[in-house]
Amino acid sequence: MEQGLEVALTDLQSSWNNVRHHTEEISSDRLLVRRGQAFNITLYFRKRGFQPGLDNIIFVAETGPLPDLSNGTRALFSLAGHHGPSPWIASLETNGASSLEVSLCAPPTAAVGRYLLKVHIDCFQKSVTAYQLGEFILLFNPWCPGDSVYLDSEPQRQEYVVNDYGFIYQGNKNWIRPCPWNYGQFEENIIDICLELLDKSLNFQIDPATDCALRGSPVYISRVVCAMINSNDDNGVLNGNWSESYLDGINPAEWTGSVAILKQWHATGCQPVRYGQCWVFAAIMCTVMRCLGIPTRVITNFDSGHDTDGNLIIDEYYDSTGRILENKKKDTVWNFHVWNECWMARKDLPPGYGGWQVLDATPQETSNGLYCCGPASVRAIKEGEVDLNYDTAFAFSMVNADCMSWLVYGGKEQKIHRDTNTVGNFISTKSIQSDERDDITENYKYIEGSPQERLVFMRALQKLKARRSEGPHKADSQHSTAVPLNGDSPRSLHMPSLRPSDIVQVSLKFQLLDPPNMGQDIRFVLLALNMSLQFKDLKVNLSAQSLLHDGSPLPPFWQDTAFITLSPEEAKTHSCRIPYSQYSQYLSTDKLIRISALGEEKNSPEKILVDKIITLAYPGIMINVLGAAIVNQPLSIQVLFSNPLSEHVADCVLTVEGSGLFKKQQRVLIGVLKPQHRASITLETVPFKSGQRQIQANLRSNKFKDIKGYRNVYVDLRL
Repeated sequence: MEQGLEVALTDLQSSWNNVRHHTEEISSDRLLVRRGQAFNITLYFRKRGFQPGLDNIIFVAETGPLPDLSNGTRALFSLAGHHGPSPWIASLETNGASSLEVSLCAPPTAAVGRYLLKVHIDCFQKSVTAYQLGEFILLFNPWCPGDSVYLDSEPQRQEYVVNDYGFIYQGNKNWIRPCPWNYGQFEENIIDICLELLDKSLNFQIDPATDCALRGSPVYISRVVCAMINSNDDNGVLNGNWSESYLDGINPAEWTGSVAILKQWHATGCQPVRYGQCWVFAAIMCTVMRCLGIPTRVITNFDSGHDTDGNLIIDEYYDSTGRILENKKKDTVWNFHVWNECWMARKDLPPGYGGWQVLDATPQETSNGLYCCGPASVRAIKEGEVDLNYDTAFAFSMVNADCMSWLVYGGKEQKIHRDTNTVGNFISTKSIQSDERDDITENYKYIEGSPQERLVFMRALQKLKARRSEGPHKADSQHSTAVPLNGDSPRSLHMPSLRPSDIVQVSLKFQLLDPPNMGQDIRFVLLALNMSLQFKDLKVNLSAQSLLHDGSPLPPFWQDTAFITLSPEEAKTHSCRIPYSQYSQYLSTDKLIRISALGEEKNSPEKILVDKIITLAYPGIMINVLGAAIVNQPLSIQVLFSNPLSEHVADCVLTVEGSGLFKKQQRVLIGVLKPQHRASITLETVPFKSGQRQIQANLRSNKFKDIKGYRNVYVDLRL
């Protein structure tokens, strides 16, 4: 009597498969494959080999707690290829005396996640024996043309899926600085944490079967992840904090990577990590999405609008000294705001709106009841198609709202100026396979002031007005403060009594005399220019105040008044100086100071407002690699840093990390640094991954939080 076919052992060929599926950086021991691409496994049998025609092998792939054939979370597919309509494929590779190598392939639309692979063996159509072959993880596949996240450029795939470090641009549009970041999407346990994040979502908690069935859609997955990065609705990864009080957590400026945050979230039973702001939310989302296989990049928008009432106008209020006032409506222009773009097809939208999609994990207004934003098609934003899903209207306002200035005096508000160019400048992301910055503003908007740009603006405004008449709109918030090009944002404030033909006859402009370095006095001049043929007597009120990252003003800490008499076509300067001892105690973590001047001409209703936002700079950390970097060989790294201030600083802590270089973040307690003191330490490590790597470092103290530095390192595989 012929014996039955018994499986003795299964080789999932994890190491070989993972290389072919671009997942070898995650693991060589566990099987991680991408949908739409075949992978091979070998079955070893006990007493005899596979006999075609006698043995029928049916594979079973299951995902989620309630796998079901009807919703695609359970698949049955035969080696013979005739078992049912399943889109999963099994084909024979080699048939040995006691082994069988088969090729399996998930369809490019399959749900991503953790799968259990089984086999049913039907011998002589008499008995069926079932075996569990093992687990594997299925990911999105940007290398597969049939996948909705397919990206047809290998350099772009390497940058937006494989690269595990990058830069997040901060500062202001006149002083754009790259902040190094360790995404670390392939570090140990990160894939498991990403899958855990999906399982902790409200969608999964409410209806796990439907949630798992929908995980084949990058649109759906991106919305779930976006909501889970913040903790406003659930036990998401990060708590947001814009209060300047971080005593019970970490100041957002101190973070240099995603790995420590995600691992802390996991280790504490999925308790939200304290704290994050927009760039931290975006960086964590980039890590998760790249890990899952969706091409993702981090975007910074300078002068980012936060329009709370959906009229595409950001209202700003000033008093008679030129000081910006807190906005009761919470409309603000942030100096910068950071979000993500993810690459995917949009079959739910009209043709042409696929490609890069805006996703903003910073908790703002709700979208379908949850704090998330997007995906909003970048092309739809550029064309003003604000009625397309998801949350396109608010994304449009972040890059293309108008700014209205109001003068508040005597309990009254007076409209004084409308600026169509303030919002949305120098939209930036890291270049492909380069450390340079790419300006992608043209992807989001036509040239400011052009007929096309105004036409799109009016189209968007009309659609929003129509939608407001139907019900509440979706908005995003928590975005970043305004910063003027070349430093100045001059506005002529015409009172209503003036005729439209009146023109500005006097201009004001600020000019810095020295680079704005932390610890030094701020020296600048106010330049007044009379462009008329008459004498002008000016009274100018000057003030300085700190700004928070979200555009909120703090009380003024410096004020001055200048009386300037100008002859026809004459220019004069008024010198100003703000000592470090005066501004240091009022400075926010964002190191933003807004200086402003409001000029009044004698016997004239005309007023001139000018402001300048200054970002104070620190000297960076220097990192030197001492010797050649080789996998599994000791490597010495020298870190040089200094106290830039003319006073002692305490509680100094240096953190250093780098994927493939350090197993975990290095934390060095420095203690006290004397005024202007320079110091160095040497760290020892053993690189465990080859290729291009980056070291990120941060120095914090009781006086400053984010002195940063980085160094790129190429790690060779062998001597």
